[in-house]
Amino acid sequence: MSSPFFDDSPFKTYLSFHKLIEQLEEVTLSVVTYRAKYAQGLLDEIMKVPALRNGIDDLKIVEENEELIRYMLSDLFPSALTNNEIKAVTLPFQNFTFNYTKRFQKILNNAGFDFDMNIRDFTKDEFYINNCCLILQFYYNQNINFNRPFFYDIPRQDGIINHYRILYNGDFLEILPSAQAKKITQEDINLLLDNYDDIELWKEKFPLHSWIIKGFAIVTLFDATTENAISNLKTSLIRPEIGRYNENSDVEIIFRSLFLIPDLQIGFVLYDLDDKSFTRPGFGSNVNSFILSPGQKISCSDGLLGCAFENLLQSQKPFVISDVANFANDAKTSKLAQHLLSQNIQSCVFAPIVNDGKVLGVVELMSSKTRALNSINAHKLDLVMPYLVDTMERYGIDKNNQIEAIIQREYTTIHSSVYWKFRQEAEKYYQTFNQTKDYIFNQIIFKDVYPLYGQIDVKSSSIHRNDTIKLDLRTELELLQSIFKSKKSAEIIPLFEQLQFQLKSYLENLELTFFTNTEQEIQLFVETEIHPLLRNEKNTFNPELIESYFENLDDKTGVFYQERKKFDSAMSIINKKLANILDKKQQDAQKMFPHYYERFKTDGVEHTMYIGASIAPHSKFDISYFANLRLWQLQTLCEMELEHHKLKSSLPYELDVTSLILVFSNPITIRFRMDEKRFDIDSSFNVQYEMVKKRIDKATIKDTNERIVEKEKITIVYSTINEEKEYLNYIKYLQFKEILENSVEKFDISETQGVAGLKALRIKIKNESNYSIEAINFEQLYD
Repeated sequence: MSSPFFDDSPFKTYLSFHKLIEQLEEVTLSVVTYRAKYAQGLLDEIMKVPALRNGIDDLKIVEENEELIRYMLSDLFPSALTNNEIKAVTLPFQNFTFNYTKRFQKILNNAGFDFDMNIRDFTKDEFYINNCCLILQFYYNQNINFNRPFFYDIPRQDGIINHYRILYNGDFLEILPSAQAKKITQEDINLLLDNYDDIELWKEKFPLHSWIIKGFAIVTLFDATTENAISNLKTSLIRPEIGRYNENSDVEIIFRSLFLIPDLQIGFVLYDLDDKSFTRPGFGSNVNSFILSPGQKISCSDGLLGCAFENLLQSQKPFVISDVANFANDAKTSKLAQHLLSQNIQSCVFAPIVNDGKVLGVVELMSSKTRALNSINAHKLDLVMPYLVDTMERYGIDKNNQIEAIIQREYTTIHSSVYWKFRQEAEKYYQTFNQTKDYIFNQIIFKDVYPLYGQIDVKSSSIHRNDTIKLDLRTELELLQSIFKSKKSAEIIPLFEQLQFQLKSYLENLELTFFTNTEQEIQLFVETEIHPLLRNEKNTFNPELIESYFENLDDKTGVFYQERKKFDSAMSIINKKLANILDKKQQDAQKMFPHYYERFKTDGVEHTMYIGASIAPHSKFDISYFANLRLWQLQTLCEMELEHHKLKSSLPYELDVTSLILVFSNPITIRFRMDEKRFDIDSSFNVQYEMVKKRIDKATIKDTNERIVEKEKITIVYSTINEEKEYLNYIKYLQFKEILENSVEKFDISETQGVAGLKALRIKIKNESNYSIEAINFEQLYD
């Protein structure tokens, strides 16, 4: 059709009122006589123009039948609302509109004769892809939310840009495939959903003009000028180069749209709390001010500002001058007024930018029209003031942010106990960066630190995970079998028979073996072979069973997830609870002596600590702090075990945990690995400690196959008789406090690769005890 429609489209477009005409035909059957007669009268006129129903291929038909079309659309465009609503007839994403409400027509007239209404930031490729998405949604019933907000930016005669949000009503549209349309499979749909930006792929699946869109849409505009201005301002203020603007800048244009004042000008001044003075911002040479010259700095008590700015600082509220000429009559303020009048400023607002009760600066709004700015519209600043506060504060701490950025970039998130070391190095970089761009960071090393390692791990987590996966797969396969058995026709269909056989084979294999790829293999089969069949053959099988099946699929993963969800939820609850206990207890441990601490969540919670003089050089280190931390670690693991025991019965999937402590008494050196952004053991002499950490939890008791860890027990791994004596003392004390059972197991550990000569103590927690663990230290134990 020869029209202003975009030609590069998957649609062949037919403007038609057939759905509306069908509704009018229904009205003629109404028992309400006057409604029926009115509808019949319209239909008599419509029959004279068959193109209105069949499809318009010449826009002259629209122009020639403008009045008839307006009457046809009268129920959708009530005359009582024509001065309020902004509506017209269109087709989705097209710039062709007609049958405007009076308010819409007034907006277009005000925009000027040469204004071309286009959707903001909407490319030809986006137009094509969005039309394809319409086909997927309305013809293939794909639940995809593809529409982003669309806007028209429409100017006014005075130069202000108004922003309108676009909404489409497609109730009167029909989307149909033509003979050239390609059949789209679920596999095609999945491919398209994963490749939104691949325009060639979309054109391959939806060739040019291979689909038909017939009917019309209604476009409704909502004035979003204020919301849009705030959003744009927020975006502009986030930019590092905020302040680098002039009178035609984006920020100034945004403020003009917000206040609807075409000649609005904006400026900023900073307030220095220490010497109580105002200065122009230094973060951009083009930042304007209407009370200060470039480089000028004046006190708030300066004669130019008079008492006006002193009151502004005290009240921390905007100072408004709606009539500067009248303001000049007051002798106390005439100097400021004359200064403003010399710049042709007739009304203005000075608004303090306040954070935590402190004035950071003042934003200046100026207009050449009297009372254009006043005490009423000054309140619009409340909408944007939070963003101005954030911006001014951000520049006040710019240097500190740069140092933090260096640390984050070159190292990683650093524990507070060693942060000082990284900051020292970052300070060196910051100070020397302007002199040399080839700065080489020094290595971060802490010598002679004592390590502590412990973990509380979910017992047999891999076995439980596989069991829940198998149970979910078995449930899903059995339900699919029942759907196939519900086939309504007795006719033998080879494809159905083959799929049933495959389902049965998978079920049998689940009972025999379960490999790593079993789950993926079954899910791929179900998603590609079974799901498309169930969706396309709903009438062949029991629809209630099909509906029940799809309802049981997880919304996010699209698979059966009942038992796995219970397991994953239980794992998450355990990890979160135990990690919270550990982190909270760490706050107390840091008070003993500052030390490095890191925690990891895997199938449980493990932690590593390093303590020594090099980590806290300003504190006096003693070996007793190390002993204190060992006792704290054992005590904390007891509390974590007790908490899990209380929690276990309420879990959606019951899981046991095992606890382990690795004892290592020799001081080691740790080095921050720049490539991996973490601390690691330094030198081959200390590597044995790291090897033991990685292998010990899978170790067994010597000459047996029994694992050294056991549920509801704490295993303490050590290598020397002194370590054994030390921990036996801790155990005796906790037994006295009725936290641990009386019997202690002692055994040798089987040799593993590179690790030999280890021993272990294993002791059971008194789970039935109601004793509340209180913090104890080495001195109390000694006493």
